[in-house]
Amino acid sequence: MVYPDPLSPLARSVLDVFSEPALVFDVGGRLLYANQAARTTLHGRTDLNNGGSSAPQLLPQLATLGPSIRPLLVGENKVGEVVVLAGASESDTLAERERRAILSTLDSTGWRFAATARLLGISRTTLWRRLRRYGLRRSGRSRWSSQS
Repeated sequence: MVYPDPLSPLARSVLDVFSEPALVFDVGGRLLYANQAARTTLHGRTDLNNGGSSAPQLLPQLATLGPSIRPLLVGENKVGEVVVLAGASESDTLAERERRAILSTLDSTGWRFAATARLLGISRTTLWRRLRRYGLRRSGRSRWSSQS
């Protein structure tokens, strides 16, 4: 089955939500799409805008980033592959992701704890416990920093 546009706008939106860099190749090895995280990670290393980009050209360059290659299946048919660059993410631990989510939410709410807790779906007490667990404290400039 041949599609005029291999990736729908919904598929592109889903890929852009991932914090991990991801590239999509068709079964022939032609690069179909690279999400924003992949473009940022690979900026200056390789030209993703070149229409001739293919898996044989890119994979040797991506090898240092610890790629994970997974097949894309529609039913029983393989329609392509997704390459996720695991080595490019800051941290894969759940605790580090939670810490970053708390800090970014604090930033977006102007460091208001009640609003932050409400957006995160936790109580203010839980928010304070998490801040203490991650060694974060409020400095004199109304910013949070890691304790020494």
